[in-house]
Amino acid sequence: MKNTLLEIKDLYVKAEEKEILKGINLEIKKGEIHVIMGPNGSGKTTTANAILNNPSYIKEDGTIMLEGEDITNLKTDEIARKGIFMSFQLPEEIPGVSVTNFLKYAKNKVTGKPVKIFEFRDELKKYMEELNMNPKNMERSLNVGFSGGEKKKNEILQMLILNPKLAILDETDSGLDVDAIKTVSKGIKMFKNSKNAVLIITHNTKILHSLDVDYVHVLVNGKIVKTGDAKLAKEIEENGYSQYTKCNYTLGGMKSNNEKD
Repeated sequence: MKNTLLEIKDLYVKAEEKEILKGINLEIKKGEIHVIMGPNGSGKTTTANAILNNPSYIKEDGTIMLEGEDITNLKTDEIARKGIFMSFQLPEEIPGVSVTNFLKYAKNKVTGKPVKIFEFRDELKKYMEELNMNPKNMERSLNVGFSGGEKKKNEILQMLILNPKLAILDETDSGLDVDAIKTVSKGIKMFKNSKNAVLIITHNTKILHSLDVDYVHVLVNGKIVKTGDAKLAKEIEENGYSQYTKCNYTLGGMKSNNEKD
């Protein structure tokens, strides 16, 4: 479909000789926010890494399409240049490389165009102010000595500067206090528009409270066993995953991934 941004079909993935994903199907359209939730070890992070083709995760079957183009076996940097961004649960520390220089280099590599430094710094300052980030962090080594909250805000800053077609946020809210979660949510709303999309991977529903979520997918044992709207996240917040982990679901008995209750 013309408005489809990302489409995953029958994706099977293994890591360290263990099958993790067992036939994932997912369609994300432009302008949508999708959420993948599930208990630990269900395959949430594997899904994100498979989209970016992390070589530690081996695709055994299935395809991943970005705007109709097969990106299943492209290299990670090629996928990034085509417009997919991923934030990490545990952002790396890079001594000797300032936040400004890292973002300038990354933007140049993604766009393939020279970065106009004064415009770039003004844009960077504006976003840092919106995210309640200390402007002095611009010249600090990337994530070195940053608190957990500062690192996660820095990931959102990267998303805003790089402006991808699809932003995958893997446990970006993990370990954050209420104020930091609100700031991260604010950054997502600043980024989101009718031409891009967001895929949030989380086990904490707090980040969803102030977002207009389109679809929530419950991932259990490598399969999407339930798809619904924001009400599904609230149900999980209240009742947990027990009703999904105790039942034997088959893909044939499930609703199609984007069919809401």
